[in-house]
Amino acid sequence: MATPPHSINKAKNPKKQSLKDLKTLGHQLLSSRTHINNLPLLLNYISPNFPPQYVLESLLSLHSFFSPLLPDLPSSSRRIADSKNDESNADFIYKTWLRSKLDEFVKSLLDVVVSPKAEDALKEVVLDTLMEFVKNGNGGRFNSSIYHRLLVNIVQFTEPLDFVVELLASKYFKYIDIRYFTYISLEKFAKNMEVKDIADGKTDSGDKDGESDSRESLELSIHKIYYIISNIPPLEDPKQNSDYELWGGSGFSVKEGESKGPSQHLKTEDKDLKSEKHNTDVLSAGNYAKKMKLKFTKAWISFLRLPLPIDVYKEADIEVLSNLHQAVIPHLSNPIMLCDFLTRSYDIGGVVSVMALSSLFILMTKHGLEYPNFYEKLYALLLPSIFMAKHRANFFQLLDSCLKSPLLPAYLAAAYAKKLSRLALVVPPSGALVVIALIHNLLRRHPSINCLVHKEDGNETTDNDLESERGDDDNEFGASTCIAARKAGIDHFDNEESNPLKSHALGSSLWEIDSLRHHYCPPVSRFVQSLENDLTVRAKTTEVNVEDFCSGSYATIFGEEIRRRVKQVPVAFYKAIPTSLFPESDFAGWTFKDEESNVDDHNRLLCEYCNLDYYFLLLHFEAGSGSSFLGVNQIHRVG
Repeated sequence: MATPPHSINKAKNPKKQSLKDLKTLGHQLLSSRTHINNLPLLLNYISPNFPPQYVLESLLSLHSFFSPLLPDLPSSSRRIADSKNDESNADFIYKTWLRSKLDEFVKSLLDVVVSPKAEDALKEVVLDTLMEFVKNGNGGRFNSSIYHRLLVNIVQFTEPLDFVVELLASKYFKYIDIRYFTYISLEKFAKNMEVKDIADGKTDSGDKDGESDSRESLELSIHKIYYIISNIPPLEDPKQNSDYELWGGSGFSVKEGESKGPSQHLKTEDKDLKSEKHNTDVLSAGNYAKKMKLKFTKAWISFLRLPLPIDVYKEADIEVLSNLHQAVIPHLSNPIMLCDFLTRSYDIGGVVSVMALSSLFILMTKHGLEYPNFYEKLYALLLPSIFMAKHRANFFQLLDSCLKSPLLPAYLAAAYAKKLSRLALVVPPSGALVVIALIHNLLRRHPSINCLVHKEDGNETTDNDLESERGDDDNEFGASTCIAARKAGIDHFDNEESNPLKSHALGSSLWEIDSLRHHYCPPVSRFVQSLENDLTVRAKTTEVNVEDFCSGSYATIFGEEIRRRVKQVPVAFYKAIPTSLFPESDFAGWTFKDEESNVDDHNRLLCEYCNLDYYFLLLHFEAGSGSSFLGVNQIHRVG
């Protein structure tokens, strides 16, 4: 029985070895145990500092050497604990030494896969080798320790690793156990980042450069975590699909004591895994789906508790909030856990609030979330900039849905109608169309605000509206407001007020919509006319689909106009084509003679030059002097 060498013969410098020498070392290592000293020599070449050919040659030899030995090697956690009892066992000492070299080999592979010096082709081979060790590295079972170390190295590296992350997602996230352990690792890593961020905030030393670097590193790690977690395919319904493809052939069951790895982040393996140690190797679809949903929830909640940078919220390529209501909430075990994150995002304002509205609306309507100030904060989002936002289409559809309830008080519906109508004066034509559609639906759903459409005078009606809007708070508006309400032509709506209750909307009217009758854009003016017709024949009309107007722009409006079929109607009717501008029957006693065509042409040119009406001057001089010739002096004199 051979024993591990305590000293290694380094007859040759590793940098001076040729590629042929490396092949010889690999063949010797695989052929006989007597050449075990070649193992440390080959390990020296697993480094990004060597040419890819050297790294690849050493990797192939070492992978072929370790693969058949993996089931017989002790785990990293057992080799130290059992070494005291088995010091006399040469075979155990030898296997323990091999295990240490395997750990060294894995560490070197991790360094290569995240190194910017390594080529992409080499990184792909190294990643595949690591995943093979993950598959069978724990006594023939899934080695979560190696996989966790891989994810930690990817996330903690200070430079982007787009190629490695995309490769991992495209090749391995289809396996159900890879997804499961990815959720576990990301949850632990996110929790560690949260604790570290809090500790750094409490012990701020004032070093701005160091703080800036730390913040950039944290944001980069958050970007990587989001990319990984968002690219994991959602779990299918176990009732529809119970066949799951596993990367580790023997499922998730682990033996007691084998869950711990060398990483400090894996001091204790997941409790759910320990509870399965007496079960069969492959879990049932129902149990697995339940465990996966729980891990999915914990991973996402841990990630969303991190201090997310603004670009993670709203960048085009990595959007958390825009995908949350579709890709995350339906798969959470308890969606209400997202309440804190969504309310915090909704309070940020601007586009972030618009994007958080979708998920917040789902929690309110489907999961019983109570959010008392929802309509006040939604009212504050109605700004001209919202009509130019990227996600405006989704926002307007949600706005229409939020205002659909017939239980909304009259003052609230009136405030929204008045705020939208005021915005119609300053937004592009596409925005004006959306506003008209929203107000049309508000007037149909809430007949109590029809008083905004038409008021004969501002005395009795306005006073009643102000009294109903004021309610029990008699001092809120004051006597001066009631006196001013009797003055005709005054709009009492306060457009700068953020509280709908204090906006005095019921004391106003939708005069802004009436002004849109003369809008320069024909679709807007036509839509306003249709709005009036719909209100007069309410029983025969339905609500407008706001979705049809949400994505409009100048280009879409112009495209629809040029495709619109217009009837060709003549502007005048003649039995015969007229030969003159004024026929003789219209002016009895007047004569129109064209004696000299050259004189006529000269007169026309003079009139065009002086910007005068040719026919008017012609009539003037023919009636007064009988001459049809207009001189320059005459034109100046008449002009």
